[in-house]
Order: sequence, then structure tokens, then C-alpha cells
Amino acid sequence: MLTHAKPIAAVTGALALAATLTACGGSSAASDAKTVTVYSADGLKGEAGDGWYDKVFADFEKKTGIKVEYVEGGSGEMVQRALREKSNTQADVIVTLPPFIQQADSKGLLQAYKPEGADQVGGGDKSGDGKWTSVVNNYFGFIHNKKELPAAPKSWEELLDAKYKNKLQYSTPGVAGDGTAVLIKAMHDFGGQEPAMEYLKKLQANNVGPSSSTSKLAPKVDKGELLVANGDVQMNYAQARSMPNLGIWFPAKGTGKPTTFALPYAAGLVDKAPHADNGRKLLDFMLSEQAQREVSAIGGGFPARKDVKPTDANAIELAKLLEGVEIFEPDWSDIDKNLKTYVDAWKSATGS
Repeated sequence: MLTHAKPIAAVTGALALAATLTACGGSSAASDAKTVTVYSADGLKGEAGDGWYDKVFADFEKKTGIKVEYVEGGSGEMVQRALREKSNTQADVIVTLPPFIQQADSKGLLQAYKPEGADQVGGGDKSGDGKWTSVVNNYFGFIHNKKELPAAPKSWEELLDAKYKNKLQYSTPGVAGDGTAVLIKAMHDFGGQEPAMEYLKKLQANNVGPSSSTSKLAPKVDKGELLVANGDVQMNYAQARSMPNLGIWFPAKGTGKPTTFALPYAAGLVDKAPHADNGRKLLDFMLSEQAQREVSAIGGGFPARKDVKPTDANAIELAKLLEGVEIFEPDWSDIDKNLKTYVDAWKSATGS
């Protein structure tokens, strides 16, 4: 059963605007009281308009008359954008992942609000002061091309094989959440910063190069341009609906057990949000029983609420994916404090 670990991790992709706000002063959202602006890490909105966000936002607008203005990008990029706009706030709600949700909080970007249903979210999946609450749970993972590479690799060490040269890519640590997660998992599996960086230095011989977007790696894997890339369970499981060659796997160290850690999408109300009341209503809606029941069936993720236990086909298959996988919990206070040091060490080791 998926009862382990606190929320853990980082996630995803590069800045890719799914809805464009005006560049100057007041945005269209700021001038219309019937809107709410969401800045979010990518992964929950479907490529074909069939993702969890697509359904939730449409249902929310139908119920309330409030239109969602949506801006999508990497976890770190969304926080940086909100930070740049701090003197002229544009976003009402920000959705990102650890350590970036903690980063948003530490930089004064969030205000306290405990959405309805937050009492059913585990203590480790929300902040004690109400600054953020997980809305979709998720786990870090890797993907492989099932057609060109029918059997997924089992270990980190296998990825050093010459057959992966220019056929392997992972997103950029410090920019993409899932790229940051590569560092976190490697440091856990290899037993510290130094051995992890030694390994990633070797892996660089096969790495195609930097990618600010994790979500853009999946199409390359599906087409066979890449054999292996990083990702996360929710995003890749949802992408597999239209990308049949994607397979999800979790690397192990040597002959050990495969490992992963949780990386939930955590949502917070932005400080000085132009439409704070609408933001509160949207947070309530995302944590409603209806929306939470659809997390697996539509979004390919795991409900944040403990009292919502889906039994749909996706939920069953997702549970099977994690069978036999050891789920660990990173030291998030350490990562929040030392992230720049770890990213700088990665840059030095890989020449990035």
C-alpha cells in the first residue's frame, strides 16, 4: 500500500506558457474579478486537453463562473517568475514541488490558507503553518523505450554502458524539479555527495546534454531518439496514453533494491494575490472529494487525501508499479539549506 514517506521532491520541466498573461502592469487576470491565475509545474495538464487540470479547471469554472488563467513551467522557474513579480503580483495560486515549495515559502511568496479537506492530508504532505498543501501525490522515476529497450535497465551502473551514448538524457538540476530529483536520488543511492558526483561525472559521457524541461524528454523516448530519461510516475503514466513506447522504472545501486521518493504537487496561496478569494475557492475545489477521486482515473497520480482510496484501473496499475520499490525520505531541511552547493557540485563534476 502507498502509505510511506512524506512528500518528497522536485519536479519538472521548462517554462512553457500554456496561457499567456500580458507582459506589463496589470494582466488580463488582474483586471477581471472572475478569474484566478495559477502558476504550476508541468505534468497535470494533458497534452490533448485530457489531464487532471483540464477536468478540474473546467468543472471549477462551471460551478463558480471563475475562469482559470494557467501558466506552466518548471518548478524552479515558476518560483523565480513569482519572485520577479513580487512587487506587482500576478499569480493567485502556485503549484510546485519540494524543495521549491519550501523555497517559495522562505522567500515570502506564500500566505497561510488551509483549504477545506486539508485535515485529510497527511502531516508530512503539508506545512504546519498552512502555507502549502499537497493536492496530488507522486513519485520520482525514470522511463525507457519499451520497443527499442524491452527490458528496463536495473541499475545506475548499467547506464554507463556505451550503448546509451547520446541515447540518455536527464533534465537540469536546479532548474527542473525532476532534474533536481536526479541529484537527490543519486546522493541517497550512492551514499553521499562525493560518490554521487563521481558517478554523474562518468554518466556525462552518455548524456545528450541539459534540458530545462522534463516533460519534453518523454516524446524523445517514445520515438526512440532516447532510450532512457528521467521523469516522474504521474506525468509519465499520463503521457503513456498517447506515447505507447514509454515504460516506467526505478534505478537501483548495483544489485540492491530499486528506490524512489515521493514528489507531490503542493499548492499555496500567493502572498498579495490579486484574487485571493478565488484562489482559496480553487484550492478548496482541488482538494474536494470529487477532484481527488479523479487524480488517478484522469491524472495518473495519487490522491493527496488519505480518506480517498480509488479503485479504478489506473490506481491498481500505479500501485503495482511501486511494488518492491524502496521508498525513502530525503532530509528536506538539509536540501533546502544546501541545494545551491549540490547543484554547483554537479555543474563542476559534469562540466555543465
